Amino acid sequence: MAGLTDPFGLLRDAITSAEQFGRSLLGQERIRLAVTGLTRAGKTVFLTSLVANLLAAGQGRRSLPALEVAAGGRLRDVRVVPAGVQNLPRFNVTAHLAALATDPPAWPGRTEDLSTLELTLTVERRSWLGAVLGNRSVILELLDYPGEWLLDLPMLRQDYAEWSAATLRRLRSGPRAEAARDFLAFVDALPVNVPAEEALARRGFALYRDALRTCRDRLGFRFLQPGHVLNPGPRGETPIQWFFPLPHPDAEGLAALLARRYAAYVAEQRENFFQPFFSRFHRQAVLVDVLGALHAGQAAFEDTAEALAAIAEALRYGNSWLDWLTGGRVDRVAFVATKADHVPTRQRDALVALLGSLVAAPQERAAGAGAETFVHALASIRCTEDDVATLEGRPVAAVRGVLLDTGRVAKVYPGEVPLRPPEPAYWSHGFFEMPEFQPPRLDPRGASGVPHLGLDSLLAWLIGDLL
Repeated sequence: MAGLTDPFGLLRDAITSAEQFGRSLLGQERIRLAVTGLTRAGKTVFLTSLVANLLAAGQGRRSLPALEVAAGGRLRDVRVVPAGVQNLPRFNVTAHLAALATDPPAWPGRTEDLSTLELTLTVERRSWLGAVLGNRSVILELLDYPGEWLLDLPMLRQDYAEWSAATLRRLRSGPRAEAARDFLAFVDALPVNVPAEEALARRGFALYRDALRTCRDRLGFRFLQPGHVLNPGPRGETPIQWFFPLPHPDAEGLAALLARRYAAYVAEQRENFFQPFFSRFHRQAVLVDVLGALHAGQAAFEDTAEALAAIAEALRYGNSWLDWLTGGRVDRVAFVATKADHVPTRQRDALVALLGSLVAAPQERAAGAGAETFVHALASIRCTEDDVATLEGRPVAAVRGVLLDTGRVAKVYPGEVPLRPPEPAYWSHGFFEMPEFQPPRLDPRGASGVPHLGLDSLLAWLIGDLL
């Protein structure tokens, strides 16, 4: 099995940890917060709300009351760090807030590339040293990226043969088999040592790409690899991505060509994405669209659980002596159910319990590496209010909001959220529905913050102790 050990990466980690330790002594700490999650979990909306509400809190608005309490009321200012000479796109919070300020308001567009943003948090010191050294300056570093790319992370631990076997096993099971019918027929008909013809490789790749798109867009699946096939980024498709799983991955000819492309792709993702950005974070939030998975049905729900377990197995939590000494490690991980405003208040505890069941293995993995874990539910941008509807002559807890497709106000009874993964009978009746709501119209400057549900509690747990 291909490993993750990189001696040069370990050296870079040691240098970064030492730098962090030195900055803390000077009152110039850096907090690297990794916001990860599967596609359509709401990372861009989450980061937009986080930035807007932190900026408002820095101006004295009570946009994040729980974080204010955790920080002891000592947050004095928050500003976006001006752009320097970075070679990465900036997270465009201004454009995202502008979308929410249109008439009618629109949700921010899907993330198509990696982007970063840094905020400077000015915090009054707790002790008498404040009179001597002044306020502390804490840099909060944030990262946004397409959710599809996260599913490449487990590939770093697999060679081509292992990946092919696992991928074909998933494609041959349940609803995926029909979605991938043409692709499976194609690869099953190939001779074992079929020659490495480019036309054949391109044909197989196109069929595989179409199968993945159908699994994502029609069936609601998330465990789909490689991520750049579904979201290639601004460069578009490149030859390094033109590979697909084979039943005989150790053969000659075409199999050898695809194995080389797979190895090159994994090496590039390790060097240019995961190693620079995912190996040196201090705190982590893993966003999960539990309600969307519940609505998509049993197969999609189980696929989400499998994807989360695979990601957690591959994520790196520092535990070297230098990590422990300097604090340069992921020591707090929050698993977060998004879109919690799509169910009424009385069902949100059940949503947290259901997510807890889904991420039991990831929690154990993080705890085993010495990281604290937290399960939470939130709405990054709240777009509903609690209400009461009538169902078969009896009142039921519901939510009220503006439907995205019609623009009309509606009461919605979404159904009951189970406390744990549902029994088979649950799925046969389609008990849960998941409407799309329009976001509230906001001030484009975000000066007053963004209405949310539970974002302040999450941030208080994630970074409050560091402030």
